Amino acid sequence: MPHDSPPPPPSSVLSALRAGTQTLHVALEKRLPFFSERLDLECYKQLLAAYYGFYQPLESNLRACTLPDGFELSTRLKTPALRQDLRALNVHIPSLPVCDTLPPLDHPASVLGVLYVLEGATLGGNVLRKHLFEQLGLDTDNGCAFLYVYGQATGMQWKAFLDFLGSVPLDAPSRALVVHAACSTFSCFEQWLERQEVLL
Repeated sequence: MPHDSPPPPPSSVLSALRAGTQTLHVALEKRLPFFSERLDLECYKQLLAAYYGFYQPLESNLRACTLPDGFELSTRLKTPALRQDLRALNVHIPSLPVCDTLPPLDHPASVLGVLYVLEGATLGGNVLRKHLFEQLGLDTDNGCAFLYVYGQATGMQWKAFLDFLGSVPLDAPSRALVVHAACSTFSCFEQWLERQEVLL
């Protein structure tokens, strides 16, 4: 009788990323106000503006740096969806502040760590989108495109990224750089959101 083969173990870099970022990830998630009683349309606009202020300069830096071979950044940029949402909500984008304390991108391994955080952030978007539709009447065409940026392909996009991540040859120092950059991304993002006064 045939047996299903067990799923392959996570790559060593993925295991290191999960272990290294777990505390920071959970701490930030608890402070985001998506499910807070204080979340109204104005609060959501401020939160989205703060996200834009972090993603826009970070993705601009990513476009300017050397990416690992085989990674297509253009299809994974989130700033266009944020712009779409902010315009739909009548937020004046040119006047928004942008973050000047960003994670390092001085090594290809650091780029991987930053991308891990940005790609992982898409996973809960559909749950948030449904919640915001119930709470504020918002959907992808009037303020929630960012939260559902990959649509029904979210799971496939995440798996494709993990496959790519696992395919990059990394020695121990490079793996450490990946984890350091991912942790730095979480820390810089939380500090920026704190400065924008949008966290709980």
